[in-house]
Amino acid sequence: MGVKVDQKEVEHVAMLARIELSSEEKELYSEQLSGILAFFDRLQEVSTDEIPPTSHVLEMTNAFREDELRPSSKPQEILGNAPDSLGQFFRVPKILD
Repeated sequence: MGVKVDQKEVEHVAMLARIELSSEEKELYSEQLSGILAFFDRLQEVSTDEIPPTSHVLEMTNAFREDELRPSSKPQEILGNAPDSLGQFFRVPKILD
């Protein structure tokens, strides 16, 4: 196992996250985080020399549609569903802190 996460580091992360951990949890997370980092060490051993850099696994192109004008609902129809309106605007309760 390459990198070992000790309980002191787990305590530091817990303090940053503002969580309280028992001594059993600190030990458990220390072991689990060390195992995760060991797995990353194993991934570093895989040769990727012949694999081209990609931003996505699958070939993808943008699926955007063309911008085109379409008829919109009339303001009166939209405001007809509002509980309160003023002219062409929705009225909402004030929110003050």
